Amino acid sequence: MASFKRTLILFLLVCLGCLAQPAPTELAQRIERQLRATENVPAAVKVIVSSPRASEFPNYDGVTITFEGDGKKQNYEFLLSKDKRTLLQLTKMDLSADPYMEIMKKINLKGRPVRGNPNGKVVAVMYDDFQCPFCSRVHQIRFPELLKEYGERVGFIYKDFPLSEIHPWAIHAAVDANCLAVQSGDAYWDFADYIHTNRQIVNSEQDLDKEFAALDRITMSEAAKFGLDMPKLQSCVKTQSDNAIKDSIKEGESVGVSGTPAMFVNGQMIDGARPASEFRSLFESALEQADSK
Repeated sequence: MASFKRTLILFLLVCLGCLAQPAPTELAQRIERQLRATENVPAAVKVIVSSPRASEFPNYDGVTITFEGDGKKQNYEFLLSKDKRTLLQLTKMDLSADPYMEIMKKINLKGRPVRGNPNGKVVAVMYDDFQCPFCSRVHQIRFPELLKEYGERVGFIYKDFPLSEIHPWAIHAAVDANCLAVQSGDAYWDFADYIHTNRQIVNSEQDLDKEFAALDRITMSEAAKFGLDMPKLQSCVKTQSDNAIKDSIKEGESVGVSGTPAMFVNGQMIDGARPASEFRSLFESALEQADSK
């Protein structure tokens, strides 16, 4: 009798386990097969299909499909027709908000040095890396062209996005530049001009410590040129606080920056060393939209 009870309890536990992990329904299997075939979903990625639920769209139910793999989960919303024959991916857009202005709201411009018109209706924000060769190319060629052509109507601002994994002295350069910016926007821009034009001077040093020392010498030279408070600057440079740099990187990532250079013109992004015509097209469009408001 005792043996029979243990067998019955074991049977019930097994059944409870089956209820906790139900097998996919025939509908879920059809959806999974279609997604794997259409989207080339790897076999290692688990596809979990929720039960259909009421949606705000007539003749369609809502379905959440979860893709799980490598310890990560990603949920996507779909619409399933009532006859279970059509699956649509749902992308819902809020037309009441300007997507570009929503991006600009995420970018903190407080205290950043401005070139051009600080009160312009159009603002061009560049995420920059002082050691990046493509940034230097844009700064030396495209930036002067754009500043000359649009400087009376557009404010130009640089934010930091150093790619430290491949550019080991970029964070140090950004910190030094920001130390200058605290006292003088002109000193900041002069430093940016010099570094982007003369990266080889820093790169020619034999090791990282000497590259840092070269950057600090350039920074002190800028301070002397613009008559800055030297003890205050020296303290800032010596501390090398990179908190503001980290915040700028995090902010850049939040608006879609993954590399440099990346410019946002009133929230619309253009990245890389693009032809002048692409920059002009974006600036003209932004100015036209700003004037129409």
